Amino acid sequence: MTEVAPFTEHLVKATAEEQRLRRELAAVYRLVVHFRMTDLIFTHISVRLPGPEHHFLINPYGLLFEEITASNLVKIDLSGHPVEENPHPVNPAGFVIHSAIHAARPDAQCVLHTHTKAGCAIAAQEHGLLPINQISMEFYGRLGYHDYEGVALNLAEQQRLVADLGDHPAIILRNHGLLTVGETPAQAFLRMYYLDKACEIQTTATAAGTELITPDPDICELTARQLTGDDDSSDHQDDQGYDLAWAALLRLVERIAPDYKH
Repeated sequence: MTEVAPFTEHLVKATAEEQRLRRELAAVYRLVVHFRMTDLIFTHISVRLPGPEHHFLINPYGLLFEEITASNLVKIDLSGHPVEENPHPVNPAGFVIHSAIHAARPDAQCVLHTHTKAGCAIAAQEHGLLPINQISMEFYGRLGYHDYEGVALNLAEQQRLVADLGDHPAIILRNHGLLTVGETPAQAFLRMYYLDKACEIQTTATAAGTELITPDPDICELTARQLTGDDDSSDHQDDQGYDLAWAALLRLVERIAPDYKH
């Protein structure tokens, strides 16, 4: 693989908070590679930077996700214009999708989009994601759906995409793929990991050709609250699982791709 020279001056000039976000976003790119959720140079992950300018970081178009580092991420504004010098362009569809969501959802600090096999399979099924497993129940009543309008190159689609996402943490893009948002890169990644896992489980279960068991809606809703931290009716709560999982994932990235932070 051709080595991609890092733009280390971007990291040096960045504030401490931007440096941290650059490294977290680069770590997410490497995790997406590790868990086989990539589509060559396509799809995209972004994170909004602090400040009133609505600047955000996104992948340099043309690089494989395994080549992305903290310093070669591209900083752009909501109009898609680069904020600082960078030799790489930005995926136009990435700009259309991510700028719309960052502008509309202050809580959507990180936006993650994939074209995984299982995700695309469920995106092509009329019934969408079914609550047939504990993992899928995290998204019970908390998942948007957006009809396919072609490659996301038209600004007119932005309003409809944002409306279909609503206040949900994730959306299935019909005939296209999956998208999650999060207040942090960690939250967006873990949501995507489990949304894609739920899609894998469903494609496996439906392929068996036997009747599926669907729990009572009240149980599905309870499970969703338990998994999203909104439940106060159970005897115990797990309010540290995702933080522990993210810490473990960062240790994994340090072992398999330590250059991500450069």
